[in-house]
Amino acid sequence: MSKRAAHAILIKRVYEPASRADGRRFLVERLWPRGIRKADLEMDAWPKDLAPSTALRQWFGHKTLRWPEFRRRYEAELNSNPAAWQPVLDAANEGTVTLLYSAQDVEHNSAVVLRDYLASRLHRPH
Repeated sequence: MSKRAAHAILIKRVYEPASRADGRRFLVERLWPRGIRKADLEMDAWPKDLAPSTALRQWFGHKTLRWPEFRRRYEAELNSNPAAWQPVLDAANEGTVTLLYSAQDVEHNSAVVLRDYLASRLHRPH
């Protein structure tokens, strides 16, 4: 097993237990996850504006055929709103962060796009 880098951006379903290895935890959903009480979710922040717009989320509807276009559209939204993601990137430049999401599909969800988007900007000037 390889050693984890000191600066990592991880993703995790909100239904998985918190771990010390998570570092700072950010809920990256626009809507509160079903079945979880607010008092029970360990997180550092809930930057709702970081999540895909309601229109984009509804258009995607977790249809994997729309995945490439969803990625493109969500990245465009992120490009136009650096104020939403910069605090998470700053935290990632200081240590590990975990992006919490609620989707059942672990490969095709907005946290995957956001992780890749932020990882491409780690330790780069903004």
